[in-house]
Amino acid sequence: MQRRATMRWTFSNVPVQVLRRLEPLYGQGRTAYSSRTQKGWQKTKDDIGLPAWLEEILHKRETGADEDERSDTTAARDDQMMLLTKKMIEIRSLLQTVGQSESLTLPSIVVVGSQSSGKSSVLEAIVGHEFLPKGSNMVTRRPIELTLVNTPDASAEYGEFPALGLGRLTDFTQIQRTLTDLNLAVPEQDCVSDDPIQLRIYSPNVPDLSLIDLPGYIQVSGYDQPTELKTKIAELCERYIKAPNIILAISAADVDLANSTALRASRRVDPRGERTIGVVTKMDLVDPARGAAMLNDKNYPLRLGYVGVVCKIPQTSGLFTRGGGNITTAITKSENTFFSAHPAAFGAESEVTVGTSNLRQKLMHVLEQTMAASLAGTSVAIQQELAEATYEFKVQYNDRPLSAESYLAESLDAFKHSFKGFSEQFGRQEVRRLLKQEIDQQVLNMLASRYWNKPFEDLAVPLPEAGSLKDLPTSDPENPIWQVKLDASSSALTKLGIGRLATGVVASALVSRIDQLISNSSFAAHPFARQAITEASSAILKDLSYDTADELEICIKPYKFRIDVTPADWAQGRQNVTAVLKEELRTCKIAFQVVENEVGGKKKLRDVITFIDKVRRGDIVLEGDGAGGAGGFSAALLSIGREAVFLRDRLDILDLRLKAIQSRQCNNLKNKYYCPEIFLDAVADKLTSTADLFLDAELLSKFYYLVRVNGPS
Repeated sequence: MQRRATMRWTFSNVPVQVLRRLEPLYGQGRTAYSSRTQKGWQKTKDDIGLPAWLEEILHKRETGADEDERSDTTAARDDQMMLLTKKMIEIRSLLQTVGQSESLTLPSIVVVGSQSSGKSSVLEAIVGHEFLPKGSNMVTRRPIELTLVNTPDASAEYGEFPALGLGRLTDFTQIQRTLTDLNLAVPEQDCVSDDPIQLRIYSPNVPDLSLIDLPGYIQVSGYDQPTELKTKIAELCERYIKAPNIILAISAADVDLANSTALRASRRVDPRGERTIGVVTKMDLVDPARGAAMLNDKNYPLRLGYVGVVCKIPQTSGLFTRGGGNITTAITKSENTFFSAHPAAFGAESEVTVGTSNLRQKLMHVLEQTMAASLAGTSVAIQQELAEATYEFKVQYNDRPLSAESYLAESLDAFKHSFKGFSEQFGRQEVRRLLKQEIDQQVLNMLASRYWNKPFEDLAVPLPEAGSLKDLPTSDPENPIWQVKLDASSSALTKLGIGRLATGVVASALVSRIDQLISNSSFAAHPFARQAITEASSAILKDLSYDTADELEICIKPYKFRIDVTPADWAQGRQNVTAVLKEELRTCKIAFQVVENEVGGKKKLRDVITFIDKVRRGDIVLEGDGAGGAGGFSAALLSIGREAVFLRDRLDILDLRLKAIQSRQCNNLKNKYYCPEIFLDAVADKLTSTADLFLDAELLSKFYYLVRVNGPS
């Protein structure tokens, strides 16, 4: 059999003689050729005949019957409803932007369904782009409030995240990555969050719709998911599917409707099925007759009916790839190919609604009708808000004309008044309290590093340590070890860098208090004003802090060489450090209780501690270092046990030192080496007194003055 040769023809390889012969025909234009083709097509139709469904399609296309069969009155009313819906969606977006969406409830279409039911595919088919998070595990962890805005005059499609300020995103792959990052930012222990993600998509190819995508229902929690995840998702979905929202219940065709989680959830809040649209996905996976029966289901009747879709995006390969283009046409062609192949089940006479395009039309129509039905309630809510705003305006402004200038002036006056009250409260006493609290913590750190027990990392027998605190009350006063420890601790405290430490503590406190003032003022609703006030205050503090820290360091320089403690200083230090050590003792007890609960009870913790004590005394010899567990205890349990032993020893030391401080021996200044806690507290008090006096004069006073002169005004 001779193989037929093929040739790729172009005008460049057609012989000149042939082109000359074709020239008369080509010169007659394309009309003659088109008319002959039309005659051939008509003769073919007459000879072989066409199916009824194809005849109907061709008749509509030839007569233009599918363009618009509505009357002028109906078309005008529909156009007005479409415009109204668009305006109400814009109002919703505006309220979301200013954080007042709760004050006016407008209906949305809430999309619910179990995982792998095709929920994401339906939304992407409506939008025409793949933009939702994808993944093998649970990816959608936050509600996505999706607003579709039809822009007929625009040439480009783009999305916006109003709360993020990312600008216009024309790459839908970037939108998908952003949504994925925002969802995965939810901690794994929470898995879901009720904090919504606001996304707006502007395109000439989308209808004006307001949609909310929710995490999919699950039947069983995974091993790496919290047990209450199923309940959390159900509670989150139930909050959104309440009236007046429209429920878009997604169910897969290969799952019986009786087992549809979405329909069961909608039945609880919408028992009569008046505001639920059923969407059956993956229609190509079941027999056409069964699919049609599901769409005509009478066991779960819905007033708004069911829509069957395929939503399968044709896979492309080779040189021609879809990229980030619009997928609407591809999905429509794929669905038309499937549904037209089964005219008995999905044809015009079957009275079922199929196809993503029909779903879009139904959603628009239902949302328009729901918006119209809610107009009365919305009007009442607006009137109430207006009445409250009018009353508040009368009370606050006494019916005086309100302008941007007057509003700003009054806001500044109110902020200045609150700042004046703050400056009168935040003075030297508050500075002293903050500094003493910070320096007391530094004293505790030095006591812990030089006198108290230290954490241990292994179960080896500890080396003998000279200078045990248990021996301190009876030690030889001439023993140099205690003198060296106290002198080194005192020197480290005075050379700590008090100037920078104290200035930083006060500056941070001032910034925090000013932020609280802004939060309680009218500037809280104005991000730019808030940022301007914060930056101005921080700039002033930054300029003052450098010089203040250096000058304060010069003021405390004499304490680096000699510190004179009087009997009065000693008595005050004894009283102060007693309170500090009692607070530290209380904190250690709480930490020990936490460890006890983590292990699982007193008895189990006592067994672990007993084993560790025996090992550290040498009564039990371990093979290896015990890193993989020992004595029947796991490595994790031994690690917690080491922490418990450390806390137990720390509690014993604190209790011992509190008794020592309250003893007669520590009543005398001459015994400072026996009572290092009191001496270090007296030093800390002198440093605090010098620092708070200097900061009050050099930092606070100058800051308050500069804010009044160069502040928000």
